[in-house]
Amino acid sequence: MANTTSIEAVSRERAGKGAARATRRAGKVPAVIYGARQPPSLIALDPREVMRELHKSGWRSRLYEIKLGDDSVRALMRDVQFHPVTDAPEHVDFQRLAPGEAISVSVAVHFLNDATCPGIKRGGVLNVVRHSVEVRVDPEHIPERFDADLGALDINDNIRWSNLKGTEGCRSVIQDRDFVIATVAPPTKVQEVAADPNAPAAAAAAPARGTKAPGKPAAKK
Repeated sequence: MANTTSIEAVSRERAGKGAARATRRAGKVPAVIYGARQPPSLIALDPREVMRELHKSGWRSRLYEIKLGDDSVRALMRDVQFHPVTDAPEHVDFQRLAPGEAISVSVAVHFLNDATCPGIKRGGVLNVVRHSVEVRVDPEHIPERFDADLGALDINDNIRWSNLKGTEGCRSVIQDRDFVIATVAPPTKVQEVAADPNAPAAAAAAPARGTKAPGKPAAKK
């Protein structure tokens, strides 16, 4: 199950673009915590802490305990806006979690035993349809990842939602089918077409434009 990561924050008093720019000039990243039927909370974060979390895989499904002085809020990091030139984080959205209230979250799929997969060893190619799956789950039981075991797959075999490990307590947002996660596709062969030695060369058969054909007089101008 997902671990809780602590992140320090300070409160912001004002909203709006001007206040956000002032927060960035002060060396902080403006952020907001919304949800759980409570008013939004305006906060500011250390950009180094934000980048540290973004460099880790699965940050969208990681539980955060946001510390605001003596108080703390449990939340998920839902969205990050970046500067179009520097790629520095400019704003972060968190969703506040309410006890006992299921949430939608995207959980990454981790593929196991690709080195021993019979289909891949025979030249097949792993075609990943979904790198993550969106599920409904209690915040207390968010999985860090789902595992897809490729160890028994041959060419044209696939992994479906029902084959994933670690889905206990989760309900897929897609309910109408047992959807495919990945398949082992057949190897792609490039066939070279050999030239027909009896075929006349096209360049020799057609004279270049502006030249006369052998045996024929040039056209009078």
